[in-house]
Amino acid sequence: MALHSFAPAKINLCLHVGPPRADGMHPLHSLIAFSDVGDVVAAEAAEALSLSMKGPFAAALTDAADNLVLRAALLLARHAGVPARAALTLHKHLPIASGIGGGSADAAAALRVLNDLWACGASEADLEALASSLGADVPGCIRSRSVWMGDTGGALSPASVPRLDAVLVNPGAPAPTGVVYAAFDRLGVFGALDDPGPPPLQPAAFAVWLSSLRNDLEAAARSVAPAIADVLAVLQGCAPGALVRMSGSGATCFALTANAPAVAAQVAALRPAWWVRPARLGGVDGTVTGDYPPLPGADGGAGR
Repeated sequence: MALHSFAPAKINLCLHVGPPRADGMHPLHSLIAFSDVGDVVAAEAAEALSLSMKGPFAAALTDAADNLVLRAALLLARHAGVPARAALTLHKHLPIASGIGGGSADAAAALRVLNDLWACGASEADLEALASSLGADVPGCIRSRSVWMGDTGGALSPASVPRLDAVLVNPGAPAPTGVVYAAFDRLGVFGALDDPGPPPLQPAAFAVWLSSLRNDLEAAARSVAPAIADVLAVLQGCAPGALVRMSGSGATCFALTANAPAVAAQVAALRPAWWVRPARLGGVDGTVTGDYPPLPGADGGAGR
């Protein structure tokens, strides 16, 4: 029998980025919430390690041998001293290179599900320490609860975020993180890393508080993927007065709106080729709730 682990989309509600250090890494300060929209990693006992991929974005993952899910599996097996034997299936519902941590969330889900399958007994803290070698975002995805992320991504502290209704939109234009950061460095407009203090826990007040913060990578990402500007404009037109922002390094953007299903339907009607999803984010304790996406795969349109 297969075990399953949900890999929720990671939404950077804000992302403040400083100038690169001597090692090329950027200090950052980001408030992260997780969504009830995401991928699913399944694992069952097998004689060898394998990975199959299904879902609407599986075909975009061309290099299966270097997939973060397999790298996570091998890392955990070495750490736990167990044979790397499992049949893994990645149900890929999130767009690729989209600024919502899809690959990082998948790697974290693989660590969680294989920790159970192989009875490794690793704690959440153990898995976070392991995850740091897989990428800056992976440790935060282990807990999949709202966090403040600092340093270069590895400094995590719990955050309180109210339950938020949102619309997630991706135009199908990849914005690879490395390319966006290179453009960011060329622009040379680095952000301050001031601590904004704790947010209010009422959704409307939270949105006002969040509007004073920013995503420092947006200008760079728009230079890499100009379609981001169109996404932001369409969201602003469909959700007047809502907070609209890009997540992470792009190209996914979000609008915080209580009318998420209606807004998502309107956006999808205007831009049927885009990936559009109504979503729930956060919650005071940061725990993601909601059903897993349908495992056989889902279409790329609006709705869930």
